[in-house]
Amino acid sequence: MNPNTWMLFSLAYLLATLTPGPNVLLVVKNGLQHGWRAALISILGNLGCQAILIGLVAMGVGALLQTLPPLFIALKLAGGGYLVYLGYKALRAANAGAQGIAPSPGQGRARTSLSVLREACLVSASNPKTIIFLCALLPQFLDHQSPLTLQFVTMYLTICAIVSLVHLCYVALARRAGRYFKPGRSQRLFGRITGGLFITLGGAILLSGRP
Repeated sequence: MNPNTWMLFSLAYLLATLTPGPNVLLVVKNGLQHGWRAALISILGNLGCQAILIGLVAMGVGALLQTLPPLFIALKLAGGGYLVYLGYKALRAANAGAQGIAPSPGQGRARTSLSVLREACLVSASNPKTIIFLCALLPQFLDHQSPLTLQFVTMYLTICAIVSLVHLCYVALARRAGRYFKPGRSQRLFGRITGGLFITLGGAILLSGRP
């Protein structure tokens, strides 16, 4: 991949990443509720899933998904349903905090790294259109006269850098904004916002048609 092609790819993916989606919401939510460590683990889970998706794109699975409607629908139902479930959990936790109800063990501040990582992977994989997007985007920047494996690795490392930078900036902005609210109020407010957005995004996935 020559420098000009790499810069064009980096710009295209940066623009796509700047648009907030489920991954950004999850990273910011975990960053506010559980700190920087949880935010970093969430990013790691997202990037781990991205590595799998890029590997599937390299093997042509994205194109296969477009030709198998039942598989696409099954993945869409599972992914959209999971986002709706996350939204319900966030709203329930925010309402419980507003009423002074002690959160259940699954909603408390203490969360294992594994649970945060697993949640991030599932959210990243929740939209089957992601792999189709990557299937449409990545080949445009491939030079078939050069080793493809090295180019996919280069693009993945670029994605890692862009995602990490953008998501951490979102967390920093959210934490800074949270200082203007009373302790605990910012988390409850953001919990309600993210809960509603997760449900909205999940519903959009469930109601969307084939790409």
